[in-house]
Amino acid sequence: MSNTLVAKSPLTTDDNSLINRYAAIRNQTEVLCQPLAIEDYGLQTAAFASPVKWHLAHTAWFFETMVLIPYLKDYREFHAGYDQLFNSYYDTIGNHHPRAERGLLSRPLVDEVYQYRRHVDEHMQQLLQDDKHVSYQEIQRRSILGLNHEQQHQELMLTDIKYNFGYHPMKPVYSELPESPIVVQQPVKWIDFSGGLYTIGFTGEGFSYDNEMPHHTLYTQGYRLASRPVNNGEYIDFITDGGYRNSDLWLSDAWTVIQQQNWQAPLYWQKIEDQWFYFTLGGMRAIDLAAPVTHVSFFETAAYARWADKRLPTEAEWEIAATQQPKMNKGNFVEDGFLQPAGPQCNAPLQQLFGDVWEWTQSPYTPYPGYRQQHGPLGEYNGKFMSSQIVLRGGSCVTPADHIRSTYRNFFYPQERWQFSGFRLAEDQ
Repeated sequence: MSNTLVAKSPLTTDDNSLINRYAAIRNQTEVLCQPLAIEDYGLQTAAFASPVKWHLAHTAWFFETMVLIPYLKDYREFHAGYDQLFNSYYDTIGNHHPRAERGLLSRPLVDEVYQYRRHVDEHMQQLLQDDKHVSYQEIQRRSILGLNHEQQHQELMLTDIKYNFGYHPMKPVYSELPESPIVVQQPVKWIDFSGGLYTIGFTGEGFSYDNEMPHHTLYTQGYRLASRPVNNGEYIDFITDGGYRNSDLWLSDAWTVIQQQNWQAPLYWQKIEDQWFYFTLGGMRAIDLAAPVTHVSFFETAAYARWADKRLPTEAEWEIAATQQPKMNKGNFVEDGFLQPAGPQCNAPLQQLFGDVWEWTQSPYTPYPGYRQQHGPLGEYNGKFMSSQIVLRGGSCVTPADHIRSTYRNFFYPQERWQFSGFRLAEDQ
């Protein structure tokens, strides 16, 4: 399925194509904005959901601040006030506008933000062409980090657009999207993995974030992993059985949250008469029973696992399983064009480990043994968030396919569910 919202581009990381890769990824961010009206760019309906205009400017700010200002001689900032407006959380390089108040700013205008991006792109192209620069290796390293950062914001833009549109009573459509293929629900199977010593974490060539390292050895007991994520049909069984009303299933903090916020189903679900529907980026649709359940918090996945007499996998168990799977064994990504999880499309032993939904694990987001957070702003990228969050793995239906890998560690707070987050179950042998 070809998606008109995804630009075709050479996305490789070798040095000779870095300029092309830069242009392609920066262009893709703007392609995702094409279905929007001008009124949509400044919308922010929750503290965690940033306006599209802010995403566009912040990703330009990242290249300007982390690459151009330190390394391009005589570079002039586009606007002196942008250093505070579009700084997200980098305390080591100055102040930042409160996250919850990004939607209160009508200026700069959308057109000015696009001018800002053009200004940054012009100077980045100039810098990337200067392979005789004394710091060219560091320029490359930071530029590749910036491109991966931009791909993260492409995904965040889509999740934020969905949340902002989902807030609207009329449930506006972001884009007319294709329906995913209908798949008949299949019973889950259990795949065995032997206990023993394993190594996890990133090693070898190519890009990774610092939180994926060091490569290290650990011991795990034998375990079984479900062949696919929990699907919507199975989750409806949990709801029907009173899952949201049974305090025995819920962690203490979780029970407090669902009582305060009156959770009765995953985010975006609505029951009309006897049928469940959910809001998608393509509008309201009948729920696909075979598709992975999504927009559930860690709290909900832990309650479901207790109800099913199973557990969530650790992130090490997930990675051990993922490294043993063929690359073709995946779900759908943003390039597939559905922008919504779909039912399994293959008969492999482990299905949809990559794509469709970010999978919650039971592992807290903490540093690996031997991890050392670097100093300065780049050290704030991941390390400062290693507290009170939970690890998710695998990517989702709005993740760029070339952005994910088996060692990738995503992380969110346990109550958050606006991301395309789901889960699969595990059990001890």
